[in-house]
Amino acid sequence: MIYTAYCILRSSDKFRTGQVKTMESKKFMNADIYAQDEKIGEVKEIGINPDDWEITHLDVELTKDAAESVLGARKSGVHNMLAISALKKGGARWTERGLNIKVSKAQLHMYLKPVE
Repeated sequence: MIYTAYCILRSSDKFRTGQVKTMESKKFMNADIYAQDEKIGEVKEIGINPDDWEITHLDVELTKDAAESVLGARKSGVHNMLAISALKKGGARWTERGLNIKVSKAQLHMYLKPVE
């Protein structure tokens, strides 16, 4: 079954005025992810809880450097699930390059877990 979802991104002005900005999930696919402006990987899938349609995680293909420094893996193409909590409460912003999260590489392991 294929799930299509819209992510709600709330900028402070639009949120206060009751306006909501939406983004189609296909914009996330293959988007680069940066941790403090350093590329850590690419979004490959969006995980959704089918009971309440809440986005739970992003399946991320880590760069070789991120996989090695964060997980100790010495190969490229390592997939991990990035918890959506890494993006909440102003912890992320969408830029023309992709998704930039405000999590340091040293803290990144707290938001990652292997793909099931």
